[in-house]
Amino acid sequence: MDDTLIIPAVATGFDIDTPNYELIAVYKWFQKQGACMVIWSGGGADYAKTWAMKLGLEADEYLAKGTETREFDITFDDADMWAGKVNVKVKRLKNSIIRYPDKL
Repeated sequence: MDDTLIIPAVATGFDIDTPNYELIAVYKWFQKQGACMVIWSGGGADYAKTWAMKLGLEADEYLAKGTETREFDITFDDADMWAGKVNVKVKRLKNSIIRYPDKL
């Protein structure tokens, strides 16, 4: 979710997280094609679902990142993921900025 479907405020300089409209458009395209859509987050399944609702997205499943038990056809993530047959790494904005310094 973070740095994928939403861009954290720390990366944009805004005071709130911002939707990643380009990736959301890609998500909606795949959904219109009938793909099974899964949204995951390192913050957990509830966090993923909460943000999906805020973004107006619906998924067939919401997961905590790292709990995937099957291989997907295609994944999009800001980290190196190997959960799909095809894995697309989404570019992080201002990657040098530490996202969550309180978790260090």
